Amino acid sequence: MIIKDAKFLTSIIDKNKLEQLSLPQFAFVGRSNVGKSSLLNALSKRKSLAKTSSTPGRTRLINIFEINNSFYFVDLPGYGFAKASKTEQASWQGLIEDYLTNSQNLKLVFVLIDSRHSPTEKDIQMLKFLYAYQIPFKIIATKIDKLTKTELQKNKKLISSELGVGVDDIIFVSSEKKQNISQILDLIEEFLN
Repeated sequence: MIIKDAKFLTSIIDKNKLEQLSLPQFAFVGRSNVGKSSLLNALSKRKSLAKTSSTPGRTRLINIFEINNSFYFVDLPGYGFAKASKTEQASWQGLIEDYLTNSQNLKLVFVLIDSRHSPTEKDIQMLKFLYAYQIPFKIIATKIDKLTKTELQKNKKLISSELGVGVDDIIFVSSEKKQNISQILDLIEEFLN
C-alpha cells in the first residue's frame, strides 16, 4: 500500500462524535512516549502529520487522520507518564474503552511497545483487554534503531516471552530509519481487502 494523501481530520473527546466516523479505522495505542506520532508520520511519509513531542503524554484527545480518502488512523491517548489528574486519566480510559468496544468500523488495533524495555503492566493490561473483547490487534515494537543487533535479538525474545506471543507475531520497527514500515502498510491493505 502507498499512502498518497494523509490529513489531520479532527480531535475528539465525545464518544458520540466517534460514532459518526464512517470509514474503516486503524487505531494506535501505547504508553506515553512509545513513538505513536513518529510512527504515524513514517507511515504517511509526512514529517508533521501527527505532532511529536519530547514531553510524554501530549496526546490527550483521540486524534483522527484521514488516509487516502478511504480510511482513518485513530491516535489514542498514551497511557503511563501523562502528567494529568487521576480524574482526567480515568476519563481518557473510559473514552478509549468505549471506542475500542463499540466502534463499528474498527478493523485493527496496533499496540505499540518500546523495543528497548520490557512490556509494562499497562501494556499487558491492554492486550488482556483486547483479547477479552476479541478485538483484532497487532503488536508493534518501536525504536529498534536505538538498539544494537545483539540487544535487539535479546529484547525480541524477552518481549515475545513476556507477552506470550511468538517473535514473528510482533513487527519490529524504526520510524526514524523507516525499517519494516512496509509490513504495517501491507497489513492495513490486507484488512481493507
